[in-house]
Amino acid sequence: MKIRFFNFALVSIAVLALLQINAVAQTRGRNTAAAGSLMESLPKSDAVVQVKMKQLFNEAMPRILANNPARMTQVNDSVENFKTRTGLDPRMFDEVAVGVRFTFPGEGTAKANTVALAKGAYNSAALITAGSVAVNGKFRQEKYKDKTIYVFTLDEKITVLGVFDFRINELAVLPLDTNTLALGDPTSIRSLIDATRASKRANAELIALASRDPNAVIGFGANMSEQLVSSVDAIGNAPIAAELAKLRHVYGSVGTTEKDLELFIGARAMNAAAASNLGEMLRGLQELGSFFVGRMSGARGVLAKSALTNLKIVNSADELQIRTAVPSADVGPLMGN
Repeated sequence: MKIRFFNFALVSIAVLALLQINAVAQTRGRNTAAAGSLMESLPKSDAVVQVKMKQLFNEAMPRILANNPARMTQVNDSVENFKTRTGLDPRMFDEVAVGVRFTFPGEGTAKANTVALAKGAYNSAALITAGSVAVNGKFRQEKYKDKTIYVFTLDEKITVLGVFDFRINELAVLPLDTNTLALGDPTSIRSLIDATRASKRANAELIALASRDPNAVIGFGANMSEQLVSSVDAIGNAPIAAELAKLRHVYGSVGTTEKDLELFIGARAMNAAAASNLGEMLRGLQELGSFFVGRMSGARGVLAKSALTNLKIVNSADELQIRTAVPSADVGPLMGN
């Protein structure tokens, strides 16, 4: 996972205009995990994500792609294709929770092991049956402890929402109850079965961070470490890498209003001085971004200018909070491009 930091910074400046959260309301006094959160069933993780699928499909995507009907058609087609290949229809999910565990196989690299929980108004057993038919019998059952894991052999590239492409070799599915499924690779699903009550409690802080905005379509919380930061290629900029290494948590949310797409990103540093230094660096990048954004044209320029205009960077003790908002319709023309 090598990331060119300069590109990362410029993209962040533009994308951060997608968010707007009441920073004053986001205090540590709200650090209690949402009762009954699906994320509570995740195994011990370095990052957790919550996605409200109904809001995503029924509110966010139609608003974002209102002026890009061709892309909206591609989104729907990709969902139908995923349903055809796996028997699973993401539109049936009410909520999806994702847990990510990082390993570091080599210096400067990171590998993400992911497991997802999907809950919705459907029958898990019926979906398993549909999935076995969809893959023409290319599946097997694995017994692990007292559980049965269903492993589907896909070995193909999957397009999600008509935008993101990734390759799935094997998709392991575990029914947790009548309307909840766990999805991932076989190793991740086995780790979920092994998860103890203690490991679930270990995610409490990340769940609280991911749940700070109860109205958000997407919320996330992640632990930061020097190993993870070292996997970000800072193009030889040692001062920036040193400041990033002082982060302990990163969290945020994505939400929508009738007109805007909103984004909030927060970072907790090891102390207030570290948060202040990082804030100053980002404000410097914001000024640099103004120079480049002014030279951009077309839909990309419109989005970047809105993002930069609305971008707010605020320090609060050992936290750095970044928020912005852009018209949802300005995002659509760039999706998939």
